[in-house]
Amino acid sequence: MKSTWFQRFLLPGLVVQSSVIAGAYGSGKELEQFFLSHGPIGGLLGMTVTMVIFGVVLMAAYEFSRRFRLFDYRTFMRALLGPIWPAYEVLLILLMILVISIVGAVAGDILYDTFGLPKFVGVSGIMVLIAIIVFFGSNAVEKVLSVWSFVLFGTYITFLGWHLVQNGDQIAQNFAVAKVGDGWWQSGIAYSGYNLSVVPALLFCIRHLQKTGDALIAGFLGGLFAILPAMLFFVAMIGQYEVLQAGGEDGPLPITVLMDALEGAGFFFYLFPIVLFGTFVETGAAYIHGINERIDHTFAENGVRMPDWMRPTVALTILVIAVVVADAIGLTGLVAQGYGTITWGFLLLFVLPILTWGVWRIIRANQRERATS
Repeated sequence: MKSTWFQRFLLPGLVVQSSVIAGAYGSGKELEQFFLSHGPIGGLLGMTVTMVIFGVVLMAAYEFSRRFRLFDYRTFMRALLGPIWPAYEVLLILLMILVISIVGAVAGDILYDTFGLPKFVGVSGIMVLIAIIVFFGSNAVEKVLSVWSFVLFGTYITFLGWHLVQNGDQIAQNFAVAKVGDGWWQSGIAYSGYNLSVVPALLFCIRHLQKTGDALIAGFLGGLFAILPAMLFFVAMIGQYEVLQAGGEDGPLPITVLMDALEGAGFFFYLFPIVLFGTFVETGAAYIHGINERIDHTFAENGVRMPDWMRPTVALTILVIAVVVADAIGLTGLVAQGYGTITWGFLLLFVLPILTWGVWRIIRANQRERATS
């Protein structure tokens, strides 16, 4: 069946966006930590660096995946790293435990704070929704992630528009007077390395790409889609620049500050938590489906079909370990303490190899193809 232009060009980027936005990005906390200290313009410049790096890495990864038919992280990383590829899997599992444990906890807090529901409702709800989505395989995951990405874009655009109407003068003034802080490009690099780690686990949607041009366009759009919501949110944050700076790291979440600054927009108080809850489901589903695809390809290599019951079983097992066991034994805290090391590990095991050895292999394959044609 021939893939549609949506599956070839837009879907890969929407899947990446769904996996990276999660809670800290969606609430504005990550944007405050990485970019706000560089000023309004410096922050946007740093995000532009992140966007460019995202786009370049995604273009290389998508073409490497497409050309060599590598659609799960196990076969992809084995082709890229050879015998040391399990080091990536170890880091991915540690990162997944950290991300999902945080997502589960925040999901419970959101439903409790907004609707007064017991926290276990949010935690168990996110588990059930993720298990249902991954049960139906790649097509279901792709559709859910794509649809909710459009919901998220619409919410962010509306949110920024409301702030421009009410606080546009203050936003413009802060852009005009604030200086560009040093180090914005380092923050852009750090933030890209921090988020690119999951890309090899999201290659299930690359099977739709048909040629090199598809990979280049999809990679470019992926970098744009991943960071554009952050830019929209950041511009709205600039209207409350002084308040956010005064609050510091221990201050209220940027989303709380921004909603408090709006008049007559009480519906955002309910809309944003719902949208964020949906992004938590997206993030968990993206990670866990990547694990399921790795298991599925291992079954296929042995000539056996992965049982349908195994997909939700794997999902629920991971979710229980991440949300319940990891917190109980303190594993989440241990992983969080070593998060900087994990980030550097992903840069060394994925980003650097795909931009060097991976690109060289693509070039060599193209040369051999032209020589034999």
